[in-house]
Amino acid sequence: MQRRTKLNLFDFTMIVVSLVIGMGIFRTPVNVAKASPTPFVFFAAWLAGGFIAICGALTYAEIGSRYPVTGAYFRIFSYCYHPSIAFAVNCIILISNAASCAGVALIGGEYITRVLFPASANTQTAEVVIAIVSILIFYGVNLMGLKMSARTQNVLTIIKICLVLLLITPLFLAVHPVNTPDPTVIHGGALEYLKGFGVGLVAVSFTYGGYQQTINFGAEVNNANKMIPRGIFTGISIIILLYLSINYAYYSVIGFDNLKNSKNIAAIMASHVFGPAAGQILSILLFLSVLAYVNVLLMSNPRVMFAMSEDGVLPAVFKRKNEKTDVMIISLSVFALLAVLIVFWAKEFDEILSFSIFLDCFGMALSSASIFILRKRTANLDPSSIYSMKLYPLQPVIFILAYTFVGISIAIDKPKTALVGLSVLACFIAIYFLSHKKGKTENQGIPGA
Repeated sequence: MQRRTKLNLFDFTMIVVSLVIGMGIFRTPVNVAKASPTPFVFFAAWLAGGFIAICGALTYAEIGSRYPVTGAYFRIFSYCYHPSIAFAVNCIILISNAASCAGVALIGGEYITRVLFPASANTQTAEVVIAIVSILIFYGVNLMGLKMSARTQNVLTIIKICLVLLLITPLFLAVHPVNTPDPTVIHGGALEYLKGFGVGLVAVSFTYGGYQQTINFGAEVNNANKMIPRGIFTGISIIILLYLSINYAYYSVIGFDNLKNSKNIAAIMASHVFGPAAGQILSILLFLSVLAYVNVLLMSNPRVMFAMSEDGVLPAVFKRKNEKTDVMIISLSVFALLAVLIVFWAKEFDEILSFSIFLDCFGMALSSASIFILRKRTANLDPSSIYSMKLYPLQPVIFILAYTFVGISIAIDKPKTALVGLSVLACFIAIYFLSHKKGKTENQGIPGA
């Protein structure tokens, strides 16, 4: 008999949309525009990001279909690679996800402080406090159980989609747009374009990322073999359509040059079209929508920590659950605390962006590459019971090459950030081998060990 807490297709699709649409789309277009020498490169980066997301979505849909377990994003590393890689990569992914949670909470703080303190020139402290409070509120929601957090997620995600649609409406109104250059006109050399495209793709990757985490819910979805690929593909298709539409709205209403140097772009556009009061109202709604992304990360990542604990990679305390709510208490608490600490440490979104994506590149490339191993090890499964990609292996190859390119772009643009990321990865690998070596040494003195 199925558990009542199982997620249906709508629940799962809303989780996909929420994992991807954080607050990035209301902030990262500024970063992409800054990196892009012309609108042509700006739109090329967003189109490429959508194509890469489709390739990734199809790849992860098949991974989730062939391996439907709780915490699958950890377990595919453990199943397909050496345990040290599983430990190190998942640890940096958890840090990266906590950084993403912190970064998105800070974006929400940026919007709401402009409403609360309109006359203040320095609102950084208020932004940090609001971001931390947002994380703590939804830490409390997740303590109430999966069904409560899923219902909350559905409501917040619908609000978020409505907000995106609202920001697209100026395209259909009789508004005189800011003068914008022709996006098809090309200026400058090929090297300048390639560099701008690569740096812009970093921010685009952050904005499109997150759908890979949906396979963590594999054991908690009704009819997972069919619902996971359907939910992922439907969610990503909705996201691509919304992202391309809203970026064209930014370009048409704000103007490409103004976009390069703006903050709170959604509120600016609403003010430009509907007046200052509309901008303030939209800022409040945007702050509410940021909570959907904070909530879904607090739903997903503790399940990875639970899986790592079940496999003996993390201490047994991380798989402790509340008997009444089935909540992973310790894992949830540690992840929330990590996100709060990163907010306090980084203080600004731009400081988090490149670091988070550089760490993600390792996880994205290796996790998607697991499909090559999974296909061989699950060749005995009934083809009618699983999802299989057409044109395989084209999609995972494109996806892996894309994230390799993003990682190289970050290393060229911000070598210190890349060095810190590599150092963190090396430290976790060292921790794994040192802890296991210590365990073996202690067991040598035990009879029968």
